[in-house]
Amino acid sequence: MKRALLPMLMLLVAPSMATAQGPSSKKKPAATKPAPEAATKPAPKDDGLDVSKLPFTPDSIRQVMVHNAPRIQECYESHMVEKDKKVEGKIMTTFTITAEGAVRSAKVDRVQSTLKDAGLNDCVVSVLMVLDFPRPPDGRDHPIEYPFNLKAVE
Repeated sequence: MKRALLPMLMLLVAPSMATAQGPSSKKKPAATKPAPEAATKPAPKDDGLDVSKLPFTPDSIRQVMVHNAPRIQECYESHMVEKDKKVEGKIMTTFTITAEGAVRSAKVDRVQSTLKDAGLNDCVVSVLMVLDFPRPPDGRDHPIEYPFNLKAVE
């Protein structure tokens, strides 16, 4: 049985945030030659997405989350696949995007989540804590709620 992450493309943010204003530009890869030891190092936090070029909008936050969905997928697979049953449900995450675009106070809202695996929750929180987002132009912290719908796909 193959399992897949199906992130909900719904994002709850502060009501004062503006909507996205068009497609974002993609960062071109650097033309430099990687060092031989680069293959043994962990992937960089942003994994190729240049958040400094994105506006701070619900769409750009969603873009960062979708871009990093494979990391959540790895959490799901490593913690739920070994269970001998179909495990489906929602993980509701909450976190704060700081004025610098970093994540603070990431957690899984256990009341709103239907998947109750502590190892999965810890893994998801660890992924969220290393994400970078566009910097809010108002210089304030912004609380975010982001749900992930997880289900087995055959």
